[in-house]
Formats: sequence, structure tokens, C-alpha cells
Amino acid sequence: MTGKTHAGVGAAVGIALSSEIPGKLSIMAIVVVVISALLPDIDHPKSIFNRYILPVKSKLVKIIVYGSIGLALIMFNTFYINIPELTVTGIVLVIVAFSSHRTGFTHSIVGMIILAFIANYMSSRYNHIYLVYYFIVGYSSHIIGDMFTNRGVPLFYPLKNKNIKFPFTFRVGSNNGKFIEDAIIIVSVLYIVYRLPMLLKLK
Repeated sequence: MTGKTHAGVGAAVGIALSSEIPGKLSIMAIVVVVISALLPDIDHPKSIFNRYILPVKSKLVKIIVYGSIGLALIMFNTFYINIPELTVTGIVLVIVAFSSHRTGFTHSIVGMIILAFIANYMSSRYNHIYLVYYFIVGYSSHIIGDMFTNRGVPLFYPLKNKNIKFPFTFRVGSNNGKFIEDAIIIVSVLYIVYRLPMLLKLK
């Protein structure tokens, strides 16, 4: 799926499940669920994230940028701060640097668990622990959404490299795929416009 589809679905699902999630629905929660819905595609040089992070959209530049930041974070944390979560973040960035799109870490259950661990640390540190639930909702909505595409996702990586997908799929970029994604975006936006003002008012 495209980034805008993931963002729309993530926001819609987060709003739909907000009554079941501890804590209150807030603008920050919506921002978190949208960011986490886009995050799995960070391994793609031309994803929405990397449009703003990478000076040049290529695999080599992605390796250099994310690899350098990851190694610097690991070294700085080892010698100066010593916070385990920061070391994990550095390792994740190095893995992302060498990952190919939708063939490993970021589109797997293991990847989601590790990144949720980091998100949990950040939300706890700033006393907004409920945000980790919105992170998990957004991230899982991305993975489930990509399971409806013909490529599927390596859900059980690194234990199993086979891509998992649902019986009924579509090809991203095809005429049918564009039609389906446009319909999903329209439905998501209409739901958000209908439900969000009501929920924020109740909160």
C-alpha cells in the first residue's frame, strides 16, 4: 500500500479503537498512530519518511545515513549515557540501513515488538504511557494492510523468510490497486471526519 493509504487506515483504526485503549484520545495519540502506520516503510529509500530524511533517495545513501546514525548512537550511549533502549535504537537503525523493502525486519512481528519496546520507553519517560498502544495499533495496521497486497509481508522473519498474505490480494500500482486504495482512503477520511470531533468532545 502507499504511504497515504497506510496513514489514513492507521488514523481510522486508531480512532475506532480509542474507546478500548487506556488513556484519552488526543492529537498526540493521532500523530503517534499515523507515524507508526508509516514507520514500517522506513526501509524504503523513497518512503514518506525518507523523503525528508535522505538527501538522495537511493539504497546506498540509506545505508550510509542510517548506518552512521545507528553506530554513532551505539557508541555515544556506550561511553556516555548507558541507556539500554538507546543501544537498541542504534541497532535497529543499523538493521534498517541494510534492510530491503518488505523483505525482513520492519514488516515482521519481531520488528514491531522491538520498536514497541522503544516506544514504550519513550512514552513512559514523558509520562504518556498510553501512547504505546496507539503505536502498536498504527504499526500493526500497516503490516495487516500490506498482507492484502500481492507481495505480502515476512511476518515471521527471521524465523521464516516466506512472505505471508491473505487469500484475496491486489497489486500496488495497478489500476485495480489504485481504485481499491482510493476507495480505502475515502472511507477512512469520511470515518475520521465523522468520528473524531465527537470523540475529542467527549474526552
